[in-house]
Amino acid sequence: MKKVLSLALATVMLLAVLAACGGSDGPAASSGEPNTSTDQTEFHVISGISALSSGYDDNPVLNAMMENADIKITWETMSDSLGEQVNIRLQAGGDNLSDAVQAVGWSNYDLGRYGRGGTFIDLTPYVTDPEIMPNLSAILEKYPNIKAAITQDNGGIYGLPAAEMMGTAATGAADDYSIHSIQQFSMINKKWLDDLGLAVPETMEELKTALQAFKDNDMAAKIYGAAPGNTIPMSFGFDQWCWGQNIFYAPFGLTNWSDVCSDLRLTKDKEVVFDCVSDGYREAITYYHDWYADGLIDIEVFSQDDKQYLAKCAQGYVGVATWWEINELMADYAADYVYLPPLKGPDGTCTVTIKSAGSAVNSGHLSITKACKSPIKGGEIDRWYRDQVLAPFGPPPADAGRLSALTGHI
Repeated sequence: MKKVLSLALATVMLLAVLAACGGSDGPAASSGEPNTSTDQTEFHVISGISALSSGYDDNPVLNAMMENADIKITWETMSDSLGEQVNIRLQAGGDNLSDAVQAVGWSNYDLGRYGRGGTFIDLTPYVTDPEIMPNLSAILEKYPNIKAAITQDNGGIYGLPAAEMMGTAATGAADDYSIHSIQQFSMINKKWLDDLGLAVPETMEELKTALQAFKDNDMAAKIYGAAPGNTIPMSFGFDQWCWGQNIFYAPFGLTNWSDVCSDLRLTKDKEVVFDCVSDGYREAITYYHDWYADGLIDIEVFSQDDKQYLAKCAQGYVGVATWWEINELMADYAADYVYLPPLKGPDGTCTVTIKSAGSAVNSGHLSITKACKSPIKGGEIDRWYRDQVLAPFGPPPADAGRLSALTGHI
């Protein structure tokens, strides 16, 4: 399910790239009129990309869209130091300036700075015109909060949104819980458990027993033939999204997902909370101190990046880990793993970490630079997407917008 939804979003983002491209050498960007030139057919786009992705070049949906519009996109993708490298390119300008930059994670300050300075063009005349972008313009009309989130105080739009409504809000429910409501899932090597005669843990103490057995018996060496001493009973990343430690705070009552050491959280009672000083966090850290000291938790959890983490798991070294999908993380060893259930804490209670209000809007997912010359071909792509991708699902529900219809059908 996650991969299907991710592909759908990637498709929408490509629509944004192509439909929004417009030059700013003339008056078009500042006059409110779109640039109607169709001379440019080749585009260069810098984009952030997941370390797990194989890239955009062989994506059949994206290639079909480009073929339909008779254009070519050269993708320059990065998964490390993206913001730093793109900032250098933008400041240098000249021949180093790409037509668009995507998934950099711009702040509103950066968008305004590059927009007012003329590096990013104003996308308003493109994204609000149903003749150019029928799908995105309909979404912005249906959901004015998305449009408001991407509009600067001077009325310009310098970055396109990454907005998700992949959950209960797409069905019209009052409470919005997205597919990201459960941020993390934990998994355990059942083949190792079976060899040791242990059941899948249901409590934190049972999990500790399993981790100790993994370590004492050097299970990566015993079962997979790894070099002695390479067994890592449990690993994760500290305050990371789908591979963080937050799921293991839930048994201590810390059920609101956040980056505990950097995030402030606003409760429904309008109370500002810093989870790092809460009783639940203190209890969890005290409890896990011995696990870390005894080598049950990877010593590199505070320093490793996602590539190091993925490599350890793909080599069969890790007994317990967090991620969304077992297949993505455990590679050739995936069949040996099962998901852990929500675990009972030391006092016997069982809670789950959850994130509400999932319909967040990122206002700077994609920006178009002044180097881009021709916008209108993107309209052909948007119409193709509407006719070839959305149309087969049938008309949208009466009480839902186009975005809701898309995510609901998928």
